[in-house]
Amino acid sequence: MTFGPDKTDDTAESMARSTRTFKSEIDAKLFAMQILAKGWSASAGTLNPHQPKQVVGPAQIERWADPGLGG
Repeated sequence: MTFGPDKTDDTAESMARSTRTFKSEIDAKLFAMQILAKGWSASAGTLNPHQPKQVVGPAQIERWADPGLGG
């Protein structure tokens, strides 16, 4: 998962985006919800060699992470 402050957040100028890996998709989804609660942006995806490859962009991350929204 890649995450960081929203580019429109002027108070977070000095913070760079970061990357973190997780052992399970559930752990990644829980972390994504914490990042989104901060108002930051995030994206997620599978790492090689996992198939099928899945990429979740910033526009879909909330729906992917929140079980109530179909995630």
